[in-house]
Amino acid sequence: MIIDRLVSRLGPRLAATSFALWVIAIASIVALANALPDSTWVAVGSLPHQGRTAVFALAVDPSNNQVLLAGNSEGSLLRSANGGATWTVVHAGKSVVTTIAYSQYTSGLVLAGTRGGGAFISRDGGTSWSPAVGLEGRIVHVFAFSLTIVAAGTDRGVYISQDGGSWSQSTLSNRSIDAIAVEAIHAPVRLVAGSDAQVSGSLPLYESLDSGASWTTLTPSIAGATIVKLASGPLPPTGNVRPLVVGTNTGLFISNDNGANFAPLSGGALLPATDYTQVAFISDHFDRFYAASDGGGSKSGGLWRTDDGGQSFRSLQPPQPSVTALAVSNDENPVLYVAIFQPGTHVASLWAYHDTGGSPQGSSSSQSPIASGARAAHPSSISALQQILDAPQLPYVGLGLGALAVVLTAVVAHMRSRYR
Repeated sequence: MIIDRLVSRLGPRLAATSFALWVIAIASIVALANALPDSTWVAVGSLPHQGRTAVFALAVDPSNNQVLLAGNSEGSLLRSANGGATWTVVHAGKSVVTTIAYSQYTSGLVLAGTRGGGAFISRDGGTSWSPAVGLEGRIVHVFAFSLTIVAAGTDRGVYISQDGGSWSQSTLSNRSIDAIAVEAIHAPVRLVAGSDAQVSGSLPLYESLDSGASWTTLTPSIAGATIVKLASGPLPPTGNVRPLVVGTNTGLFISNDNGANFAPLSGGALLPATDYTQVAFISDHFDRFYAASDGGGSKSGGLWRTDDGGQSFRSLQPPQPSVTALAVSNDENPVLYVAIFQPGTHVASLWAYHDTGGSPQGSSSSQSPIASGARAAHPSSISALQQILDAPQLPYVGLGLGALAVVLTAVVAHMRSRYR
């Protein structure tokens, strides 16, 4: 009787096991299909209700390169969990979103600033949002994170917060701060902030050595009328000074002495002398960063990468030269998400690029493989077998094929037992 019961239950158990293994196999195969092709521009899903305006706020989760946040022209915050294939409104706002930033030190913490509507905070990776206290009515241009505080650049100076939820104004309150960076992440935190040129014509930087309690003015030799972007890189292997990159409305500059002196990176044959609105370092490489420009409405914009601290650059050849937003994932070979804008047609679009160091492949008008379910074609010179062997998802494919083998073996064994 016991044997009869075991035999009678074998069918349902086999079916359940087969189904579970089949799901694993399908998921493994889908993981391969969903992978972005190496060094190739791929269009991703457009933002709902974007209208005929540019996208200026875009961010990628440091812990998951498939999770994106963006702000549309209606002032809403949108989230994508599949690399931009589809979007969900997570906050319906009325003020244009100017910036979105994830904390690289506090898991799940993300902040969004608006044009006149203050700021909003999320502690669950951008799924839910609440107003940030103390920034009501402010134009919030930028956020910068340290281990102990968060700083915000606003139309009325720098604000400081211990947790991102409650804010107070620092002593730098009589300037509109467009850019801010953290040069030392441990207390006392070193901050550098940038603004517009004053009547004297100099383009000042403001430095705090005590977490924003007091500020001094630096007047390095930097060309331009507005500091648009400040970015601080990781510490180099030796020394305790982080590289500091400044983007102005006319060029790109770098400092290796905490902002006392800057060397130009643009002009001549290196980079065009244009506005640089985006700079992003790779988290573990002090000498590798990306710089982007919208060209100020001209065709001099673009996206560039350096691997030697700005000694040389190469263009990543985005689909359009006007790059209005850039988000770089926290990976050794990162995924870049960019927003581009066509001034002639006033059309904004979003693109993804898996930067594995190869020569950039031409832009594709098709949707992302994540959205369409079809893997983009590789150059014809590479065989299909070689593509599979080179893919980072190869272990998952092996798992899927193994699961299929177990399913088939179990089915054969079950069929044989029935006919004995």
